[in-house]
Amino acid sequence: MFTDTKYRAITVSGKIAVGTTTLAKALRDTLDWKYYNAGAMQREFDREHNLNEHAIGAKSRSDNHERDIDELTKRILAEKKQIIYEAWLSGFMARGIDGVLKVLVTCSDYGVRIDRVVNRENITVEHAKAWMQQREQENIPVWKRLYGDYDFWDPKEFDLVIDTYKTGPVEALDLVLNKLHYKP
Repeated sequence: MFTDTKYRAITVSGKIAVGTTTLAKALRDTLDWKYYNAGAMQREFDREHNLNEHAIGAKSRSDNHERDIDELTKRILAEKKQIIYEAWLSGFMARGIDGVLKVLVTCSDYGVRIDRVVNRENITVEHAKAWMQQREQENIPVWKRLYGDYDFWDPKEFDLVIDTYKTGPVEALDLVLNKLHYKP
C-alpha cells in the first residue's frame, strides 16, 4: 500500500555488478510492478542477430539501435505506471520525466564488483576484470558520442543513491520503499 507517493515508476541505474538487478527484482517482488531490464532486451536483440555481446560489447550494435532502445526507454518511462526499469542509463534517460524515482546503485569497492562477476559468471578474476573494463570502455564512449560528455551516473542527478558495499540487499530495498512511502 502506498501513502502519499508521487512516483509511478522507478529507474535502477548503475554499472556492472553493483547490485542493480538484485534491487530491481526485490522491488518487483515487493511491489508487484512490471519489471523491465534493458540488458535482457539487448541480449535478446543480440541472440536474434547472432551477436555475442560478451565478446564484442557495445560495438556490436549500431548507433541507431542504441538510440532506438533509449527512445523506447523514455517512452515506457513517460507512459507506463507501476514499473521498474533497470538499465545502465535508465536514470539518465528519465531526466525531465515526472513521477519517476531515479535510483543510482553503486559499489565503492571495485574488488567486490569483480568478485560478484567471478561468482555470477564462473570466470577467473583476470577474465572478470578484463570483461568489466571492456564493457565500460566500449559503452561509455558510444554514449558520450550519442548524448554528450555527461557523467551518466552523477549522484546529483538521482533521487536516491545506494552504495551496496555499505548497504545489504534488504537495507537497499528498505531505502527505496521508504522513499516511496510504502507501507506493507
